[in-house]
Amino acid sequence: MASKILKQASLEKPSDAANPCVLLWNQPKYDSASAQRQKEGIYTIVKVEFCDEGSLLALSYEEALLNLYHSEHTMAKRVAVIGAGVSGLSSIKCCLDEHLEPVCFERSNDIGGLWKFTETSKDGMTRVYKSLVTNVCKEMSCYSDFPFQEDYPNFMNQEKFWNYLKEFAEHFDLLKYIQFKTTVCSITKRPDFSETGQWDVVTETEGRRDRAVFDAVMVCTGHFLNPRLPLESFPGIHRFKGQILHSQEYKMPAGFQGKRVLVIGLGNTGGDVAVELSRTASQVFLSTRTGTWVINRSSDGGYPFNMMVTRRHHNFIAQVLPSCILKWIQERHLNKRFDHANYGLNIAKGKKPKKIVNDELPTCILCGTVTIKTSVKEFTETSAVFEDGTVEENIDVVIFTTGYTYSFPFFEEPLKTLCTKKIFLYKLVFPSNLEKTTLAMIGFISLTGSILAGTELQARWATRIFKGLCKIPPSQKLMAEAMKKEQLIERGLMKDPGVDKADYISYLDDLASFIGVKPNIPLLFIKDPRLAWEVFFGPCTPYQYRLMGPGKWDGARNAILTQWDRTLKPLKTRTIPGSFKPASTSHHLKAWGAPILLASLLLIYKSSIFLKLVPEKLQDRLSP
Repeated sequence: MASKILKQASLEKPSDAANPCVLLWNQPKYDSASAQRQKEGIYTIVKVEFCDEGSLLALSYEEALLNLYHSEHTMAKRVAVIGAGVSGLSSIKCCLDEHLEPVCFERSNDIGGLWKFTETSKDGMTRVYKSLVTNVCKEMSCYSDFPFQEDYPNFMNQEKFWNYLKEFAEHFDLLKYIQFKTTVCSITKRPDFSETGQWDVVTETEGRRDRAVFDAVMVCTGHFLNPRLPLESFPGIHRFKGQILHSQEYKMPAGFQGKRVLVIGLGNTGGDVAVELSRTASQVFLSTRTGTWVINRSSDGGYPFNMMVTRRHHNFIAQVLPSCILKWIQERHLNKRFDHANYGLNIAKGKKPKKIVNDELPTCILCGTVTIKTSVKEFTETSAVFEDGTVEENIDVVIFTTGYTYSFPFFEEPLKTLCTKKIFLYKLVFPSNLEKTTLAMIGFISLTGSILAGTELQARWATRIFKGLCKIPPSQKLMAEAMKKEQLIERGLMKDPGVDKADYISYLDDLASFIGVKPNIPLLFIKDPRLAWEVFFGPCTPYQYRLMGPGKWDGARNAILTQWDRTLKPLKTRTIPGSFKPASTSHHLKAWGAPILLASLLLIYKSSIFLKLVPEKLQDRLSP
C-alpha cells in the first residue's frame, strides 16, 4: 500500500513547508490496490508530520476527493442526458457524483417530464391527469439520499410530487446543467466510435441547430412517449360516431357530464379514469380482457401497503416457497377485502395475473356507477358489442387506456429497433450490440415497486461504467445470449422477461451488487443489530443502498431508523392528550412473530447440514 511505500522512502521536510504538511503523492510503484486507484484517476493525499530535526515522524493517507483527472485515465467526461424528468434529474446528479460533466437536453420549458401538469397535450408530451395520486408511498419512492419532508402526505398528488422534484433539483444545484426548450434531433456514433465510444448529438433550440460531441449518452425520455391506440383490433370502430381518445389526452372530468363513457383497458390509468368519470358521467363502462387484482394504498392497520409488503424477509420467503403455495396465499389475501369474482374482476383463465392500485373502484362497482364488461367484439355507429354477447347502446365517448410504445426517433437503425426490445438491453440498461458501453437507457423498466428507486440505481451504475470503475460482459457475448433467448421465446420455450414486471428487491439488489452497495445483512447483524433488523424485516426503502460502498450517505442509517416517524407525522393532525400509547411487546410479537418464525423454519429447512444431521441423531437415539 501507499503507506508502506512511503515509510521506506527517504522524505525530507521542505524548507517552506508547515508541520504537519500535506503532499500530493503520485506513486512510482503500485500494488494492485493503488494501481486501481490510479486507474480511477484518484491520487493520494499524504499527511506527513516531521519531528523538530526534520526527520519523518508520522504519516497517514486517504484517497483524495480532488479526483485529478487526466485524459489518459478518464473513459468518459462529457455526458449527454436526454430528458429532465425523474430519471434525467437522477442521471445529472449521478454524473456529478462521479465527477463527469452532464449536459441535459429538455424539450419542454421545465423539469419533471410526466409529472409537470399541463391543460393540453398539444406538444405531444405525455403528462399526468390532474387528479393523479402516487401509487407508491413517499418513503419507498424517494431519491436514496433525499427523503421527502416529514409533513408530506404518504401518497401525494401531482403538484406535491412535482414540488419534491423541484426541491431535489435545487438542493443539488442541477438546474444549471439543463438546456430547456431543446429537442434532440439525432444521436449517432462518431467515425472513431470503436476506439473512443463517442457520440455526435444534434439538437435544436428555437429553430437553431447545434452539434456537439459527447463521451457518453444517457437516454431518460421514459416509456410514455407514443400512445398505443390499437383501433385495428376493434371492428367497426371507424363507423363509431362518438368521441374517441387515448388516455394521454385525458386531463380532467370537465366535458363528460351526463355522458355514457366506455373505458377500454383496466390498468392503473383505466381504473383511475373510470372512477373519476363515474362522479360526473351518467354511466361508465370499464372493459377488460384479463381482469385484475385490486390493491388498496393502505394495508392492515392503515399503514402504507408498499411498506408492509416490500420487505427482504418477504422476498426471501417468496423465493423458497413453491409457486403454487405462494399463489394460493396471495389470492386468499387479495380476496379477503372483497371477492374479485363477485365484482367481475377475477383473472380470466390462461391470462397473466396483474395488479392495480385503486381505493375506490370496488365501491364504484358496488354502487353501480362503474360497470365491468368483457372485451369489445365490435362497434356500431352508437353502441358497443361485447364478447359475451351483451350490447351497450348510446355510447358517447370511448377512452383507450391501452398504454404506450417505446420510441427513439433520434437513433439510427439498427440501434433504434434494438433498444425497443428489452431482451437486447443488458440488465434493462445497456444495448447489447455496442462495442463501447457509452450508451445507457435509464428508466425503461417496469417494477413491482418504485420506478424512481430503480432508475436512480441504474444511473449510479451507468456513470460508474462510463468512468471505467465497473465492467459488463463484451458485446459479442451479450448479443449471442440475447439472440438465443429471442429464439427460445419465439419457439415458446421461454417467457419473454420484458413482458412481466421485474421484482423490485431482486432487480435493485442485482444492480447494487455490481456497484458494491448491496447491504451486507449478515455483517450488519454483527455490527449494528438494530439497523440490520430494520433492513431485513422492515420495508426495503431506497436508503438501504446508501449504507455502504460508493456513494455512501452518512444520513442513510438515521433515515432508515426514522422512516416510520416520517410516515406517521402527516397523519397526526389531531392529537388527544393521553391517546398515544407506545406499541407493546405483544403488538411487536403479533406483527413480527409469524414472519420471523416462518423465515427461521425455512432457513433451517434449507440447511443441508441440518437435514443430514437429523436422521443420524435419530438413528443414534433409536439404537440400543
